[in-house]
Amino acid sequence: MFANKKPFITAILGALVALSIIALVLSLVKIEDVTLPPTVKYGMVFDAGSSHTSLFVYEWNSDKENDTGVVSQTLSCDVQGQGISSYANDPSKAGDSIRECLDKALKVISAAKQRDVPAYFGATAGMRLLREQNSSAADKVLAEVAKTMGEYPVVFKGAQILTGEEEGAYGWITINYLLDSFTKYSPRAHSWVHPEVANILGALDLGGGSTQISFRPEGSAINWNETSKLTLYGYNYNIYTHSYLCYGQNEMLKRLAKELIAESSFSTRVDHPCYPKDYTETISLSSFRTSPCTNRSDPRLTLSDRNVTLEGRGNASGCLAAIKKLFNFSACGQSQDCTFDGIYQPPVRGQFIAFSAFYYNFQFLNLTEGQSLATAREAIEHFCTQSWEDLPSSYPEENPERLPKYCANANYILTLLLDAYKFNETSWKNIFFQAKAGSTDVGWTLGYMLNLTNMIPAEAPAWVKGHVPSLWAAAIAFIILTLALALAALLLLLWV
Repeated sequence: MFANKKPFITAILGALVALSIIALVLSLVKIEDVTLPPTVKYGMVFDAGSSHTSLFVYEWNSDKENDTGVVSQTLSCDVQGQGISSYANDPSKAGDSIRECLDKALKVISAAKQRDVPAYFGATAGMRLLREQNSSAADKVLAEVAKTMGEYPVVFKGAQILTGEEEGAYGWITINYLLDSFTKYSPRAHSWVHPEVANILGALDLGGGSTQISFRPEGSAINWNETSKLTLYGYNYNIYTHSYLCYGQNEMLKRLAKELIAESSFSTRVDHPCYPKDYTETISLSSFRTSPCTNRSDPRLTLSDRNVTLEGRGNASGCLAAIKKLFNFSACGQSQDCTFDGIYQPPVRGQFIAFSAFYYNFQFLNLTEGQSLATAREAIEHFCTQSWEDLPSSYPEENPERLPKYCANANYILTLLLDAYKFNETSWKNIFFQAKAGSTDVGWTLGYMLNLTNMIPAEAPAWVKGHVPSLWAAAIAFIILTLALALAALLLLLWV
């Protein structure tokens, strides 16, 4: 009878040996043995400013560094036309305006990944002003944008109007990320590490409708109610940030024209010290009704449709004096922790990156290479004294619509930085004018994406997806050994 069982028992013994070998191999599997590369993910952010809209596409690996993604810019696209707030009377055009850039974005993202791409639309000062003036019109513009975004194969997360403080904080995150203040890659460690001595930078942003200052203050006398707490790459940061609505350069120019007209007793021809000599511009008093920044106070300005001609005088000192009148410096009294209009600000500290219109105005005047304050003042004064007859030939490649405004813009920047934010001859050297860091634009959108990657659920580590980890291998080995023991028990029964 045993002879009849011999082939069967031999088969069982062979299976037992095979299972034992498999169990032994599985018990030796290590996590590092088989890993897969992290998956590349994409995200897109629209920056809808007061004067124009831009789209930025970012990418990052699914593995994250201390819960914050390592993000780089893949594409930037400028939307044709003005800011979306200009479509208040025809909201559908706001949605149509972004289609061209959306089409370009989808060309750089594979079809297989498009439906996983989070897409955000952030509007800033232009829409903040429109909401203040006509909230229903602002809602309709955003609804049309959302309607268009919904037609594309992306995960649309909504169109929203950022607060000024959010805009300032995200800009601060962007510059410190790009310049390795938070984390940088260590070739020796083959990983991202926190710098031993982190040089945390301040951010200065100047747009068309508002301006922002953000930095990490120092000292025990800080009003911590005016600071925000951010956590990035495993570290906490307390920053001061403030946004000044109606103090962007476009709104400043409108307010300046309005004040000059008021001072002239509403003459039909008004001297403009900031415009080049012999340059003229005709505006309607009704244009002041289009913005909450100028649609206030004197009814003779806001209720009339009469035209007024502004005549340039090319007076640098007169321009600076006129611009200073746009600020209420007396509201601060003798306080050093105050900018203007009674707004609290701790003393500026450390190095700052000045971007957006800060950069573009000073880049035009060749003042972005670390020139001294005295040199900057001299260059601005020289530019302001040039006549309109000379300027186009001196700057043939510049947009003629912008040329008359550089004198006012430059003097405004001086006033904002020196009189309002209280930089001085010494701290001026700590301001660096920049538009890009490497190939990435400096602005609030990258900081926005960095913050949002914290909200995206962390994906499982690559080893979970790539192979069976040691814990699971041990479990499987245990099951196999149990089966082997069961077979051995069966074998013993057959022997009996």
